[in-house]
Amino acid sequence: MHARASHSLIVVAWLIMSAFVFAQEGHPLVGSWHGDKVENPGNRAPITLIMDWDGKAVTGLVNPGYEHLDLKNAKLNPKDWTVHFELDSKDSSGKPVRCLVDGKLDKLGSDRRTLTGTWNCGTTKADFKLTRDRDYYHSIGDTRSPEK
Repeated sequence: MHARASHSLIVVAWLIMSAFVFAQEGHPLVGSWHGDKVENPGNRAPITLIMDWDGKAVTGLVNPGYEHLDLKNAKLNPKDWTVHFELDSKDSSGKPVRCLVDGKLDKLGSDRRTLTGTWNCGTTKADFKLTRDRDYYHSIGDTRSPEK
């Protein structure tokens, strides 16, 4: 009878510890985000955003690859979980344009948190919604803990 009680306590302790391990998601900004920006119902553009937080600064890039855009002037306001960053992009004619992106993090406790807001490039205005990827660290082969 005593061995059975000890076994039950071990199982319960393991379940509690497992819940804490799987619940840890790291800093709310860190990760790979996917979604789209919408200028009008017929004009959607896919967006991939990768962000990191080193404890002081937000860094990252949009649409990783050969023609990626680096985040500029990126800021996080943890009081209301709003995010601002800027991008140097090009308009449809190829002229340089500054994009201003303002969003708000939602579902902070979820591993599928969202970032929604406005994406304004020159006179072109769009709304966007991005969802953080669940397996960011595994998908890039990073062996670090999400909490760094």
